[in-house]
Amino acid sequence: MDNTSKKEILSGLKEKCSRCRACALCETRTNVVFGKGNENAPVMFVGEAPGEKEDLSGEPFVGAAGKLLDKYLTYIGLGLGDVYIANVLKCRPPHNRDPLPEEEDACIGFLLGQIEAVKPKVIVCLGRISAMRLIGGDFRITRDHGKWFEFHGVPISAVYHPAALLRDPRKKQEMIIDFEMLEQKLKNLTD
Repeated sequence: MDNTSKKEILSGLKEKCSRCRACALCETRTNVVFGKGNENAPVMFVGEAPGEKEDLSGEPFVGAAGKLLDKYLTYIGLGLGDVYIANVLKCRPPHNRDPLPEEEDACIGFLLGQIEAVKPKVIVCLGRISAMRLIGGDFRITRDHGKWFEFHGVPISAVYHPAALLRDPRKKQEMIIDFEMLEQKLKNLTD
C-alpha cells in the first residue's frame, strides 16, 4: 500500500466516522476525534476516548495529557510526526466517563480500520480501557503495563494513560521505564 492509498483509506474512514450515528454519543459530540499523525508511523498509540479539549479541537491528545505524552515521546527521540495517535472511541463520553461496552462496539471498526491502514510495527495502548479492548478483558494496568503481547501479529503493550500520571505523579518513573522498553522494541524491529 503506498502513501497515497493509506491517506485515502484514512480519509474515507474519517468521512464515514463523521457521519456515524451508531450510538448516542453522536448527539452530544462537538467534533468527531478521528486520529492524527504519520500514516507510515512505526508506532501507533491508542487511547480510550476524547476529552473536552479534544472534542472541541477535533484532535486527540491536545490537552494536558497530550503535552505530557509529547514529553515522553521526546524522551525516546520521537515526535508527533513519528507516531499515529487514535482512540477506541471517536466521540467524547459525557463528563469524561468510561466508555460503555456498546459505545466501544459501535466504534471499534473505525480503530481496526486505522490499524489496518497504518500497519504499525508496534501498538501502545494508553491506559486500561484501550488495553482491555485490544489486549484482553482481564488486563490490569498496574499489573501488566510494559509487558508485550500480540494483536493480529503486531507487538502490543500498554502504558499508563498520561492523564493518570497527572493525577498520580508517583507513576511517572514507571512510565519512563515503559517508554525505554518501547524504544528498545522499536530499535529491535528496525535493526
